Amino acid sequence: MGSLYSEQLTWLHRWTAGSKLLLLAVLGTLLFLIPNPWVLAAAAVGCALLWLSLGEATGIAGRLPRTVIVTSLLVAGFHVFMQNYTLAAVSSLRLVSASILGIALTVTTRPSDLVEVLERLLKPLAPLGVSPERVALQLALMLRFTEHFFVQWKKLDDAHRLRTGKPGGLALIAPLTIHMLQASKRVADAIWARLGQ
Repeated sequence: MGSLYSEQLTWLHRWTAGSKLLLLAVLGTLLFLIPNPWVLAAAAVGCALLWLSLGEATGIAGRLPRTVIVTSLLVAGFHVFMQNYTLAAVSSLRLVSASILGIALTVTTRPSDLVEVLERLLKPLAPLGVSPERVALQLALMLRFTEHFFVQWKKLDDAHRLRTGKPGGLALIAPLTIHMLQASKRVADAIWARLGQ
């Protein structure tokens, strides 16, 4: 399966997965506690500078921030249509900032490192009947399939552009859906075979 992790080392690669997850949790919470659009605008600028500081490592996920910006503009447009201008600014800035932080984490952190951190965090729940390994595996699969979705989307869009000279857009939905269903079946079969041993 494709991954958004970049082997191009940056300063953020040197941070541990646990510290990056903690920072993401704290900053993400603050983003949703702050109602002031000017403060959120400053936070969005800070997130953009963080992204730019990663340099060539962002190439593997270069289109994701643009997709997030387009989505945030659609969200803002809806709130503007409803004549709620402050909510338009706040919602779009929160979405952009949180998404860029998440993408930066994904680009600079190996999935296996994230799984290890999740298992350690979930261990205190073991006496309550929760299986840390199973929950961590489920979360890891969710993260990997999210990564794989965007990687495959980029590949299909690149192939479509080579053939037609135009972006794929909605024409990619059917082949992308088929590919993701096939990938999920392969992974499910592999897990079933491993558990059956």
